[in-house]
Amino acid sequence: MTAPQKPAAPKSAAERANPGNRAADFGIDTTARTTGEAIRAYLQGLRNGELGSLPALLGLAALFVLFTILDSGGTFPSLLNLANLLQQGAGRTIIAMGLVFVLLTGEIDLAAGTASGLAAALMALHLVSGGNMLGAMGGFVFAVLIVAMLVAAALAIWVRVWAGAVVSVLTAVILLIGVPANPWIEMLLAVGVGVVVGCLTGFLVARVGMPSFVVTLALFITWQGVILQLIGDGGTLGLRDPVINAVANGNLSTLGSWVLFVVAAGGYAAVMLLQQRNRLHKGLVAKPTGLVLIKVGAVVVLGALATFLLTRDRSPGVIAISGIPYVVPIVLVLLVLGTYVLDRTRFGRHVYAVGGNREAARRAGIDVVRIRAAVFVISSAFAAIGAIVYSSKVGSVSPAAGGGNTLLFAVGAAVIGGTSLFGGRGRVSNAVIGGAVLATVENGLGLLKQPAAVVFVITGLVLLLAAGVDVLSRRKSAAAGR
Repeated sequence: MTAPQKPAAPKSAAERANPGNRAADFGIDTTARTTGEAIRAYLQGLRNGELGSLPALLGLAALFVLFTILDSGGTFPSLLNLANLLQQGAGRTIIAMGLVFVLLTGEIDLAAGTASGLAAALMALHLVSGGNMLGAMGGFVFAVLIVAMLVAAALAIWVRVWAGAVVSVLTAVILLIGVPANPWIEMLLAVGVGVVVGCLTGFLVARVGMPSFVVTLALFITWQGVILQLIGDGGTLGLRDPVINAVANGNLSTLGSWVLFVVAAGGYAAVMLLQQRNRLHKGLVAKPTGLVLIKVGAVVVLGALATFLLTRDRSPGVIAISGIPYVVPIVLVLLVLGTYVLDRTRFGRHVYAVGGNREAARRAGIDVVRIRAAVFVISSAFAAIGAIVYSSKVGSVSPAAGGGNTLLFAVGAAVIGGTSLFGGRGRVSNAVIGGAVLATVENGLGLLKQPAAVVFVITGLVLLLAAGVDVLSRRKSAAAGR
């Protein structure tokens, strides 16, 4: 007589939806969640310290309301000022986006500001000299620069950052053969200089083992001296080129603005909905489809509203000014690329792993030296792109380029947006949100005619508050076992 069989365990929602799914065999969470469960899980995450960019977003909204009320002349909420705000803060925000990669590994790059200034100085010098850098710099300085680029390429090969090696060699070749001045060559040269700086910094930190704080502080001072050598104390190099000038001062046409909206909003909607469909099809845990549709709809509506407003004439004079500023698609492209690298590639997963626990990452077979070196290359490359943008905005490069509060703004933007100073937690979008907060503070206080002292004090307090929130959220996460 056979023993009675036990009744089969009830199937999960994912198994009922996809009977052939085997994900559960490997311990993967395949429990479908309702909208209410998803909202409760999000609120529980907030209580456990998983705040993300929420404090920065709430602060940004509060600042917009505050400055709109305080500015009795109505200048702050005007379309002209909001477009200028996007253009003024874009350069330093891009530098902050690169710094996110470094911060995720638990390191710091204090040289990002002057590295961007060095890239801007060489770009401007190549432009005004017609490509004859040997004549503009002198034989000794030129030779030292070429040797430094080749050394950077060799060090990049040593730590297996192949892209850094290729770009460093290409930059040296551009200078050696004396490529005539061209705006696109100038911008390529600036990025190449940033990569060279990143290769040198990354090798000293990752392979030699020097503390990143000490290395980058020393290079901060070094690059400032190199900039002075190239430009001269009190000198200025003009960027009189329409293409370079348009980077931070030009606008898309009305048609181009709407095309950008369709591509950006349509691409975002397609990625989100396709991701949702794939997760549901494979029986993996997924957000409620209703919430995904609401999120996509909100982004599309806000994007359409912003595009409509920016395509209106915002000029106070006779000459019409309309269209989305060029810096917006530049930031969007960098945001998408950075997010894709961190979220969708093995390299991105390794960056988070190294930042979370370096020794555990090494034991898991991750090339920690390569990852730590590569993030400095990325950071300096972003710094060079930021240099192109802010140099375009002012139309010249001075010995103070990249100095002052450039680095403080960039680091502050990343941290205020939600990137942790302790590594392992953050996103590229954090830098964009934090950059918007600091640009709004600077712009709003300027319109209220507050002195520079007040601007520095308020900015510092905002950064201090963000660092405090980061520490408290980490303590809550640790207490919750996350």
